[in-house]
Amino acid sequence: MGVCGSGKSTVGEILAKRLSIPFFDGDDFHPEENVAKMSKGIPLDDNDREGWLEALNKKAHEIKEGVFACSALKEKYRKVLFKGLEGKAHLVYLHGSYDLIDSRMKARENHFMPPGLLASQFETLEEPKYGLRISIDQNPDDMMNEIIEKLPKPTQEFGLIGLGVMGKSLARNLAGKGFKLGLYNRYVKGSEEQVAENFIAEHDELSAAKGFEDLSLFIGSLSTPRKIFLMVNAGKVTDLVIDELKPLLAKGDIIIDGGNSHFTDTERRIADLKEHGLHFVGSGVSGGEEGALKGPSIMPGGDKEAYEKIAPYLEAIAAKDKNGGDCCTYIGKGGSGHFVKMIHNGIEYAEMQLLAEVYAILRYVNKYSPEEISETLQNWEKGGLSSYLLEITHKLLLKKEGETHLIDIILDKAGNKGTGSWTTVSMAELGIPATLISSALFARYISSFKAKREAYESFFGLEATEHAKIEVNELKQAYELARIVNHQQGFELINEASDKYGWELNLSELARIWTNGCIIRSELMETLIETLKTSTDLLKTVEKSDLLLKLNALRNVCSAAIQVGISIPCHLSSVDYLNANLYNHPTANIIQAQRDFFGAHTYERRDDASGKKYHTQWE
Repeated sequence: MGVCGSGKSTVGEILAKRLSIPFFDGDDFHPEENVAKMSKGIPLDDNDREGWLEALNKKAHEIKEGVFACSALKEKYRKVLFKGLEGKAHLVYLHGSYDLIDSRMKARENHFMPPGLLASQFETLEEPKYGLRISIDQNPDDMMNEIIEKLPKPTQEFGLIGLGVMGKSLARNLAGKGFKLGLYNRYVKGSEEQVAENFIAEHDELSAAKGFEDLSLFIGSLSTPRKIFLMVNAGKVTDLVIDELKPLLAKGDIIIDGGNSHFTDTERRIADLKEHGLHFVGSGVSGGEEGALKGPSIMPGGDKEAYEKIAPYLEAIAAKDKNGGDCCTYIGKGGSGHFVKMIHNGIEYAEMQLLAEVYAILRYVNKYSPEEISETLQNWEKGGLSSYLLEITHKLLLKKEGETHLIDIILDKAGNKGTGSWTTVSMAELGIPATLISSALFARYISSFKAKREAYESFFGLEATEHAKIEVNELKQAYELARIVNHQQGFELINEASDKYGWELNLSELARIWTNGCIIRSELMETLIETLKTSTDLLKTVEKSDLLLKLNALRNVCSAAIQVGISIPCHLSSVDYLNANLYNHPTANIIQAQRDFFGAHTYERRDDASGKKYHTQWE
């Protein structure tokens, strides 16, 4: 494309000859009335062009390959030309100065477009923000070489958009497995320029990859059906990227969202893209930067047909379980993949908080040094409590800056990225008491009010109460039991969602892919594979005598922390959950009586099993 006189017909003919494919001059598709109008020096209007553009589009659909020359000065014209050809056709924009093109037009003979119309062409021109931009201020051979070199060739088998920390690690993982990648990162002048190209140059395993900062060229480089992994920020950014992709993709192409998107957004996107003939897979990815590089746990959900086409790529890069199986499996329909990743993160919140509370008890009740706490946790790891989070915790406690432990320098304000709050909302909506997850979330919220906490400390001047040391084995037992409660609550939440949304989730298989690669991998998770084949009631796997022993330990630990003034919300939540479920000390009867008293909400009676509702006139 280009204004009249830019040489698009000449260049188009040479290009077609070099590629051994047909050439079509857009001028040949003008109806007679258009030619007559232009011959009189009258510019065409949009009504004149409509039928002409549609005729060109129709011809493009009829052929397998070819080169077209057409002015296509406005974006709405280009939309007509490319309708139904998204991802199959490529734009080459020939640009040059007014003076250069004017001199060329004056030099040619017997053309129906007079030089006097050039000004109107430039006035009408809306320069495209995509495609190849080729300067006409060079000889035809150089132009041709540049076009052929830069024209996308569909040789890359898998695409990835977004080269942040996780995106780069996943790209290196994929490339290391022998896959030919197309990599795209946005262009931002001065801050994000040639990100993909520079990244490829830094790593030998990416030698077969191709980098782009033009989205249409990136799409054109991918073989069909296109498989595109999005590693961009969840929310509006994901929607914006999808909106850019939609007109460039073709029926049957697959978009995979590997970010932490909310599962309802995923379901909305699945429905929207289905109307365009596109597949959408919402996939949880856990493991952090190292996991993404060496093997993450991957949780894809959505269209099973689409999953089967991307499975060879995802399963190849996933972590392996103890039997060599891939820590990647088809999760289920709709937004199930992102839902289970959300709950994974919720369980993670509570697991992290439980370890933080163990640290606090050992540090402030037992007065242990970071080295002593680290040694204690290492012994727990060797004694059957092995987990990724326990491992990194005992390691980070030994890190120093000079003579000071780094843990004592880090400000005690915890951040969060939303998945914990989403899990808490889902817990409330589904009616499942995943209390450790919500307690861990609120602990982070409280920590963020650092100034308020310091003000209270200064105002009241309270001194911590001394308490006898907690037996380390007793603390270990308390921690073990609290973790079982946390995992039970998490899987009950997943099971309830599966029933409500008709996802038919396999909880045992989910536990299996969480045994490696992900942040909550642990020996406990290994034991859950068999248990979850029949039940989510993990407490029943604990012997009665062992349960009582650990429950007493949990109570003693909580009591000591309360007396010293240590916040341990997750241990307290676990003991409260156990008290509520294991003992018959009812309180909800009072709640029901209160509700009936002030609102006539009715209640059921213990001496009537029919489910009949009763109401009492209380006064």
